[in-house]
Amino acid sequence: MKNVIKTVLFFMIINASMAIHAQAKFEQSAISIGVVVSDLEASIAFYKDVVGMTEVPGFNVTSEIANRTGLTGGLPLQVTVLKLEDSPTATEWKLMSFKKEATHPKQQYIQDDTGMQYVTIFPKDMKDAITRIKKHKIPTLGETPTKLPNGKTFILIQDPDGTFIELIGDL
Repeated sequence: MKNVIKTVLFFMIINASMAIHAQAKFEQSAISIGVVVSDLEASIAFYKDVVGMTEVPGFNVTSEIANRTGLTGGLPLQVTVLKLEDSPTATEWKLMSFKKEATHPKQQYIQDDTGMQYVTIFPKDMKDAITRIKKHKIPTLGETPTKLPNGKTFILIQDPDGTFIELIGDL
């Protein structure tokens, strides 16, 4: 009887281990997002001072690596990394600039262009977010702040290059 229990327990542990491994299709659960901006300093200031992100160590990509990976065709780049919190599992917002203006017009609405148009951030303190937005004279879009059906407050702003930033949280 003891051997049967040991065998059953052994297979239960193996089965659970295999199930956990099967669910983990990726080495990291967060996505790192690269954003090419026209003015790196202005964008860093916006994301740190207005949105409230934290700068963490960034990195450089040499021209050889950039060329070999197909990222730039040989232009080196410096990547500034921001996160909502300094945690290994937090999403990385990777900013880089080639010091040139965007070739597409600044959007007024999300339907005005294709590709990634907005990100949603969920601050714990919307009053603090509103204070930072007002302090830096960032215009809110639409009729925001506005109350959503779920009781949360919604604010829509744009970064210096026009990417829409949704802030959703309790006021």
